[in-house]
Parts: sequence; structure tokens; C-alpha cells
Amino acid sequence: MAMIVHKHLIIRAEVEKPPVDVEFTKDWMRSLVQKIGMKICAGPISAYVDVPGNRGVTAVTIIETSHIAMHVWDEPDPALLQLDVYTCGPFDPSVIFQEIEQFVPVKISWKYLDREHDLVEIPVD
Repeated sequence: MAMIVHKHLIIRAEVEKPPVDVEFTKDWMRSLVQKIGMKICAGPISAYVDVPGNRGVTAVTIIETSHIAMHVWDEPDPALLQLDVYTCGPFDPSVIFQEIEQFVPVKISWKYLDREHDLVEIPVD
């Protein structure tokens, strides 16, 4: 039986080249799930919201151990990308930071939490 670990990575990134295509975003999600060693249960589902002030792509994937959600606002310069990776299985958060590099981040803020018994911040090298 696999050990449940309750890890949660929350990323806020200001990016120069945000994803704007729903099919590209779904492919990116599928690839990310594979690279962190997880299994897709449903999705990815992706949509583009075309409402002034809230334009951008949103994607979610249900993974065997929880979920991954990404929201992008492409109107600001730089664009804003928010990524949420919650899993009850172990993963290497550095893989996720590497995958975000293709969006050319100019600023990244993040929290990596152990949610097993509380919300304990974990350092990422």
C-alpha cells in the first residue's frame, strides 16, 4: 500500500508567454502528470474565458492522488499564471518549476505545504 503524504504546491507566476490555447494546455497538463509520476483519473479539462478583465485559459485534471488546476490571465503584461498541485503521493516539485520555464516567468512566488496534520511549509531547493 502506498504511503499517503498530502503535499500541496501553490505557484503564482508572472509570465511573458502564457498558454492561451486549450489543446496546448491539455497536452501540457498530461505531460506534467506523467513527469511527476502521477496517474490521470479524469481530464484534463480546459476552457478559454473570453470576458474582458478575466480573459485566459483554465485547466483542471483529476489525478489518482488529488488534482492539478491552472488558471491564466493573459491580459496583463506580464500575464498571470496560478498553478495548484495537490497530491497524496510523493512528487518532485522542481519538475513543476522546470515545466513552467517554457512560459518565461519574470517573477515566481510559491508555497509548498505538508498538509498531513497541519499546514506546514516545506522548503524547495
